Amino acid sequence: MISAFGAAWLACVCALPAQADEGHVLSLQFGPYVHHWDRDPEHNNTPGMLGLEYTAPSRWLAGASFLRNSFDQPTEYYYAGKRWDLDGLSPHLYVKVTAGALLGYTGRYEDKIPFNHKGTAFAVIPALGYQVDRYSAQVALLGTAGVMFTFGIDLGRW
Repeated sequence: MISAFGAAWLACVCALPAQADEGHVLSLQFGPYVHHWDRDPEHNNTPGMLGLEYTAPSRWLAGASFLRNSFDQPTEYYYAGKRWDLDGLSPHLYVKVTAGALLGYTGRYEDKIPFNHKGTAFAVIPALGYQVDRYSAQVALLGTAGVMFTFGIDLGRW
């Protein structure tokens, strides 16, 4: 179930104005697997992450993701960030950094992520991605916990 904060954030992202110039992108992302550095049998390695992200022509972005965290708790991540294309290395490579509110690490798992207070934490997530046409794949660094592998598809460009 989405929180009130999440509903407000999604409403803001969906209400972003479209301009006449091209470069606006709305994408859907799926995160099927997390590799944890620590092989704790309690860890959930299949978060089922589903996300929606808007990217402006300036490459600034905003989004929301919904998943099951490392301890199988429902979790939400509402973020803003920036993407940099690495055309000098490859026309398909990019780096992305996002920062925002991570909701869901509660109870006995509250201390498993830094800056967490009663289930709400601040997170910064850097990622390296590869995109061809409408399809992308990313490896996102989850602090000292591990990496998440994600796949995306651009739903629309205008």
